[in-house]
Amino acid sequence: MEFQEYGGPEVLQPADRPDPVPGAGEVLVEIRAASVNAADWKVRRGKSIQSHKLPHVPGRDFSGVVVAVGDGADLGLGDEVFGVCPQETEGAYASHIVFPAALLALKPRNLSHVETAAIALTGLTSMVGIEDTLALKRGEKLLVQGGAGGVGGMAIQLAHHLGAEVAATARAGNHDYLRQLGCDLPIDYRDADLGAVLGDRDAVLDCVGGATVAGSFAALRPGGRAAFIGSGASAPEAPRDDVTSLRPAVTRSRERLARVVAHIEAGAFAPGEIHEMPLAEAARAHELSEGMHVRGKIVLVP
Repeated sequence: MEFQEYGGPEVLQPADRPDPVPGAGEVLVEIRAASVNAADWKVRRGKSIQSHKLPHVPGRDFSGVVVAVGDGADLGLGDEVFGVCPQETEGAYASHIVFPAALLALKPRNLSHVETAAIALTGLTSMVGIEDTLALKRGEKLLVQGGAGGVGGMAIQLAHHLGAEVAATARAGNHDYLRQLGCDLPIDYRDADLGAVLGDRDAVLDCVGGATVAGSFAALRPGGRAAFIGSGASAPEAPRDDVTSLRPAVTRSRERLARVVAHIEAGAFAPGEIHEMPLAEAARAHELSEGMHVRGKIVLVP
């Protein structure tokens, strides 16, 4: 699926292209599943911080099987792998993708391709946000803004596994789901004053941005820190001088994906709710994702 111009979901159209050929250090992966992320429709609307040459094949993360190997690549035919595309290239809404072998990791043995695609970028982003950026510690108090979404759900699980006390925002109908993920205090974002309800958080992971930013800062205690993944290329300016505003750097590497696999094997997180849809219905998947009320992840399959 590709788009030749920026616009609504209808600009996503099927296209026939020859299978790419892997070069030195690359492999050709037959994609078995690709997930839908908010970044996908932001790119499609031309609202991404990264520019792309048109026509463009979107899609940030995938799981599949190696079907051709370039010179010097350290993966073999038949290897089951997963990866997260660099922002400037993307390309996961396809039957095949050429990818640097060094940026791929072996798929977790206990997960399906669909489950792996659902956890690739969300697991990576939540891990970088919670561990590398916020440096969350056992016993600390965390707020996750957008807890029912893909990254938010992974973040709740990881924070719970680390021994933090976790609050998270979502509509009231998703509160039982948040509790299943390990949330101690679900909050309905539609009518909550986070400064009054909380105000004691050591850390906040804001997965939404926009209107939620003010509440994220209000929820922090003096000396607290907030990390933002939905607010553009840089962290928003803090409205108070006693808190820290951060932007996670979600760079791609095999080492980081291996950490995601290690967390899965340790039970730190598992795939949340998954909505499986055919790749041919990518436009409909974007409509649902853009509505901002999908619980868990949408995953596209051939």
